Amino acid sequence: MKVIAFNGSPKESGTSAKGISIMAEQLEKEGISTEIIHVGNKNIQGCLACGKCRQAGHCVITGDPVKECFDKLKGADGIILGCPVYYGGVAGTFKCFLDRLFFPGPDMKYKVGAAAVSLRRSGGISAFQQLNNYFYLSQMIITPTAYWSVAHGNSPEELLRDEEGCQLMEIQGRNMAWLIKALAIAKKELPPPEPLERKRTNFIR
Repeated sequence: MKVIAFNGSPKESGTSAKGISIMAEQLEKEGISTEIIHVGNKNIQGCLACGKCRQAGHCVITGDPVKECFDKLKGADGIILGCPVYYGGVAGTFKCFLDRLFFPGPDMKYKVGAAAVSLRRSGGISAFQQLNNYFYLSQMIITPTAYWSVAHGNSPEELLRDEEGCQLMEIQGRNMAWLIKALAIAKKELPPPEPLERKRTNFIR
């Protein structure tokens, strides 16, 4: 069993990385490997709305790690998205990455997702909800925790002083491990529901 974690911070060893590592430690304790991929410092352009991914099955823009990460997700049982808060939302480079990663797929239905947000002061909940939107619209199962997984600190050392925030990520890591294992057992006995053909209704006709 494997989880792919994406660090959306420009800093490879900053507060977001620390939050991800807290969750990853709990997964490793349960025998679930975690691969952490740092994408927040890459030069990643936004979606061009070209629609070519619908035919290719993946984003066709080259020169950045989106396609490579897309391929890695196919064999993953779960995904962690971790990033800092910029102007009350997800950091821009990470937003570009996630838009292009999730829009064409891969098929992530019934896989497990978990989000972790780090910040100095305000905007954590809105960024946390933004990250969870990617899971929700992909029909993934969102890992529960005891509160929003938001930890405060302007450095990894400060973040560790937010004992409640760190514990929330610990709880989420433990719950994610249990959920991945429970789903593996359940899928053997109960197949997922047959997908329905999507109906798309525009508000203006």
